[in-house]
Amino acid sequence: MNQLQIGPHTVWPPVVLAPMAGITNAPFRTLCREFSGGKGLFVSEMITTRALVERDAKTMRLIHFDGTERPRSVQLYGVDPATVGKAVRMIVDEGLADHIDLNFGCPVPKVTRKGGGSALPYKRNLLRAILREAVSAAGELPVTMKMRKGIDDTHLTYLDAGRIAVEEGVTAIALHGRTAAQHYGGTADWEAIARLKEAVPEIPVLGNGDIWSAADAVRMVEETGCDGVVVGRGCLGRPWLFGDLVAAFEGGGEPARPALGEVAVVMSRHARLLGEWFSDEARGVIDFRKHVAWYTKGFSVGSEMRRQLATVSSLDELDALMSGLDLAQSWPAGADGPRGRTAGRDRVVLPEGWLDDPYTCSDISPEAELDTSGG
Repeated sequence: MNQLQIGPHTVWPPVVLAPMAGITNAPFRTLCREFSGGKGLFVSEMITTRALVERDAKTMRLIHFDGTERPRSVQLYGVDPATVGKAVRMIVDEGLADHIDLNFGCPVPKVTRKGGGSALPYKRNLLRAILREAVSAAGELPVTMKMRKGIDDTHLTYLDAGRIAVEEGVTAIALHGRTAAQHYGGTADWEAIARLKEAVPEIPVLGNGDIWSAADAVRMVEETGCDGVVVGRGCLGRPWLFGDLVAAFEGGGEPARPALGEVAVVMSRHARLLGEWFSDEARGVIDFRKHVAWYTKGFSVGSEMRRQLATVSSLDELDALMSGLDLAQSWPAGADGPRGRTAGRDRVVLPEGWLDDPYTCSDISPEAELDTSGG
């Protein structure tokens, strides 16, 4: 297995943390990097280009990296070529990151109904214009992109988008093997990842979708010939998965199976890191609540205790509740496998007439740039 090359950056093992809004902030990236021993690539939460250009306070905090993160990878989401270009130039001029990823995979209806996210690659000319502007503005910084197979099985775009990306100087492509219509339901199509790799041999292709274990990651590479993997929902409540991934790609080691007591230690550290990042303990603990169900999945915790854990408001309260559990519980079989969103959708909400012409479109509403995520 070769090292993954993202422009001047060598990534080993060839594993990337997928950007997830509200999840892959600096505290969570810190945990994942600690478990991996600093190996791999860890991308920021998705940042909208308009908010960055306008220097929105929340966005400026999201794009902050601590001194130990190298390379600093940021994912941008934008629908207007000019605004994307401004955001990229801002990153370059102010030295805010070392690598820029562009999101064309978001399947959320409030984004696709405005022509953004996973709907956008259907408009080939707009996709090309955004990529051209980003690559031109980036200079020596590598630009990559993440996308889905297409809108639905009748309107697949990934092969055309892949060729456009190569022609416009994109450094690497990540493909989530689902359409926008699938959302997060069904099974990821790994064969599509293999077809994309065959179609764009000039640059690295990374596979994404249904990687729930390190064994899944290795199998994806073996079955598709992709150059690396992007891990998203599989690491929710399991930052130690990145340690498993390092071990698997380096040829040895058993997957981590922490007892509940060990999980509790990670939970407490995660909540503390969030409090430090927000400079507000209560806010950090409140933000941590969404992680509770993922960390405790499969363990015998009880519905009432889960409810209490999901409503904690202080670190002391969190630690007290966890200390009252049977912390000797071993890793349960029910903790493996899918986690996070798994639902599909009946249809993709698109602007009226969006599918009439795959090349041209009227201006996309700025409302397509919403603070959301997915891919």
